[in-house]
Amino acid sequence: MSIEAINEQLLRAIGVGVALLDRKTFSFQFHNDTFEEWFGRPESAASLTDVFTELDIDALSSALKQNGRYTAETRFKKKRRTMVIAVDFTPTTEGEQDIAVLVCQNITRIRELESMIDSYSMMVERNNREIKREKEQVEKLLLNIMPRSVYEEFKTFGVVTPQLYDPVSVLMLDFVGFTDMVASADPSVTVTELNDIYSAFDRIGEQFGCERIKTIGDAYITVAGLPDPTPDHAKAAANAAIRFIRYLERRNTSHPNQWRCRIGLATGAVVGSVVGIQKYVYDIFGPAVNLASRLQEYSEPMQISVQDEMAVVLREQFEMDNLGARSIRGFGDQDVWRLHDSNKILTAAKS
Repeated sequence: MSIEAINEQLLRAIGVGVALLDRKTFSFQFHNDTFEEWFGRPESAASLTDVFTELDIDALSSALKQNGRYTAETRFKKKRRTMVIAVDFTPTTEGEQDIAVLVCQNITRIRELESMIDSYSMMVERNNREIKREKEQVEKLLLNIMPRSVYEEFKTFGVVTPQLYDPVSVLMLDFVGFTDMVASADPSVTVTELNDIYSAFDRIGEQFGCERIKTIGDAYITVAGLPDPTPDHAKAAANAAIRFIRYLERRNTSHPNQWRCRIGLATGAVVGSVVGIQKYVYDIFGPAVNLASRLQEYSEPMQISVQDEMAVVLREQFEMDNLGARSIRGFGDQDVWRLHDSNKILTAAKS
């Protein structure tokens, strides 16, 4: 490379640090003002390693011989700040002297920006994970208060169209003496036990295709045949009711608090929809809901009362007794039936 070519390269290298080095000793022969501004003025006998202590001279010499070029990144500490420098060595000859042209670029800001981008990317990824987790929690919460098909409609359109479901079977359960229990027992214990019981009811209902609609204090409402039509909705509700009572009986044998319930079963039409604007609640309305609520009032503790229309469907598969006509508020006089646990009857007969 001629002096003219070197001068041309120096002119192109404005804004970068440039130095000429003896290729044998790597001592400085020349440096421009930018180089001096960044790294100070090298002493007359200073070599490359005096300025860049991290550079691998052996790797530099080998690369210049084999490839005719060597590029690397190194660090230079200036006062309290460390600069990241990209170095580019190119060999040339001037007369009988072998020279290495060193071009330095300060890439500290670039690396800082890259680090900022990496940090930002990690933050975005972390936020995305948190948003996804919160979305899953919200979805889980909404699925706890409404059927999945209703949730999908609500998620897609923001509203839920009221639907008529006919027929379905409604199970209404209410605990006996709950008010006195709340007044006398530790509230945290009562709530914990109630949560355990409702969780067990949910699992039992799920086995028989029942959709829990809501709980109101000690009242538990679940429906069979909603949102997807089920031909055996009456049988599903009856099986769930029997197993609710079995669960409580088993639980009462090992717990100090005795939980006893009354259950009413009714078949008919209901309308289901999301109500509320800020606090969403999925609810059902209709004669079957009201009748199931009235029937549980006629039940004895740990007994199941069934409307006459539903009993007609269940009599062939379940043990039932006719309690006779009852005056039911809003429905007039109707026969009420008591649903028995067949397993208990078989056990009693054997004994």
